[in-house]
Amino acid sequence: MSLRSTLDFLLFHWLQVETLNQRARFADHSRETFDAVLDTCERIAREKYAPNNRTVDIQEPQFDGEKVILPQVTYEAQKAYAESGMLSAAQDFEMGGMQLPYAIEAAANSFFACASVSIGSGMLTTGNANLLMVHGTPLQKEVFSRNEFSGRFSGTMCLSEPQAGSSLGDVATRAVPDGADFESEPLGARYRLTGNKMWISAGEHELTENIIHLVLAKIAGADGKLVAGTRGISLFIVPKKLVGTNGQLTGVRNDVAMAGLNHKLGWRGTVNTLLNFGEGKYPVGGQAGAVGYLVGKPGEGLRCMFHMMNEARIGVGIAATMLGMAGYFASLDYAKTRPQGRAMGAGGKDVSQPQLRIIEHADVKRMLLAQKSYCEGALALELYCARLVDEQHTGAPELADEARLLLEVLTPIAKSWPSEWCLEANSLAIQIHGGYGYTRDFPVEQYWRDNRLNMIHEGTHGIQAMDLLGRKVLMENGRGLALLAARITATAQRAASVPDLAAHAAALLGALQQVGSATQAAWSTGKPSDALANAVPYMQAFGHTVLAWIWLDVALAAQSEAEVASSAANVGRLAAARYFYHYELPKIGAWLQVVASRDPTCADMAEDAF
Repeated sequence: MSLRSTLDFLLFHWLQVETLNQRARFADHSRETFDAVLDTCERIAREKYAPNNRTVDIQEPQFDGEKVILPQVTYEAQKAYAESGMLSAAQDFEMGGMQLPYAIEAAANSFFACASVSIGSGMLTTGNANLLMVHGTPLQKEVFSRNEFSGRFSGTMCLSEPQAGSSLGDVATRAVPDGADFESEPLGARYRLTGNKMWISAGEHELTENIIHLVLAKIAGADGKLVAGTRGISLFIVPKKLVGTNGQLTGVRNDVAMAGLNHKLGWRGTVNTLLNFGEGKYPVGGQAGAVGYLVGKPGEGLRCMFHMMNEARIGVGIAATMLGMAGYFASLDYAKTRPQGRAMGAGGKDVSQPQLRIIEHADVKRMLLAQKSYCEGALALELYCARLVDEQHTGAPELADEARLLLEVLTPIAKSWPSEWCLEANSLAIQIHGGYGYTRDFPVEQYWRDNRLNMIHEGTHGIQAMDLLGRKVLMENGRGLALLAARITATAQRAASVPDLAAHAAALLGALQQVGSATQAAWSTGKPSDALANAVPYMQAFGHTVLAWIWLDVALAAQSEAEVASSAANVGRLAAARYFYHYELPKIGAWLQVVASRDPTCADMAEDAF
């Protein structure tokens, strides 16, 4: 079974994405145009990305003092991606886009993540441009977004700082108005920024004409002091090279300088940098500070940036999923061809008997089924979330609002669950290869190294857990959690009448009840410190419950037509669902026990006792 056939089933048989063509925004599309987009991306990924995945891992970015040097294959891959139109796939025709559903865009981008996540496609550039389409001025959209969508410019997000990390309230990058008439600047209120940003992916390169940094900074008050906490944060466009109102480069380099490259465990093909803003290396007009243009209103930078961060979190989930899937495909191929051992029983030690391929051993099947259940389940979850994005943007008002709220609740899971469990899939892929898997002779060790980043960036695992239990399940008086519970219950009720799925339906309803009870127990004292001490186990149990629901819904689709249900692909889907219910869902009891009892073991551990 191929990635393409899995995507076709999930998109068109399960999610019924083709019905979106009945909506005005997508009326120019058909199944044929969707297939053409998927065909094109599959081909580019196969020809430009997959053959070069090891190359970009070995030939890491180098800095010669002025420029970052990347392998030629990276330029060719990025050019092919930009020419495909995928950077603007979901945008309006007027912006050079294709007005594709986001579900199709997400599915198409999965080919690139599977082929070489390290080369990258355009997640940050597209997210940067999309943010400006929502919060930017008309001229900012025309000058910056349009050129990012075309591939002429690329984009970054600059949040973290060396001393602050994920604690954005401690951001110290400073912005001051650039002269008395700065508010008349056509591209937006003009400021000068000074500070340092860390972990900036694609922060310096020569792949595009310009790099558009979106930078969080604090505007100094009249007393010269910065406002403490997140409410003082504003958002600025800081181009690497200054741009005129016609979108053309002015020939002036902005005062943004790379302080160094980060040398990473994996994802080595993507440049990752420490950037200095306003250090004086490239002074503009003889003044200190990098030129930046305000986005939105002062003090609302974090609200604006969350538009890009939430989009990036779904992108991270897809990347984690596809790295897991790549490892699964590799270990499946290996297991089918590697002979080792003999059948258990009387003849098990008879060396005159032919060896078995390792896929014939039960424990290898267990590891393959685990990978399949994690990766295909995660892919279904990500596409479900992408379908919610389409509903939010084009659905009837009531359904659009439900989709918005469901996305709020599911986004921490969409980011965190694949980053944990598809990483585990990569570990199992190494295990199936045995000692060979631990060498560079096979690609599975690189998939694991690349995937290890996904539990960290765009909000660490712990941050996602606190967001889920501390905010998302409580927001709007718990309405989002109630909406999700209603959808889970509806799936279980449908499955209860299907003999092969009835036991799964009962187990799912039981899991949902456990999650609800644990949520209430965690908050029963009203103290965030009590509730959040075990936020990660809560998120693990919540995520497993969500994935069990997704698998049951997929299983219903797999059984909906007799001729389809009997296919090898759907037999595999139903087996993966069964594996998840028998081997994975029972784990939630242990996780929720410490949540419901507000177990203080970790929180109360004295520092000197470690």
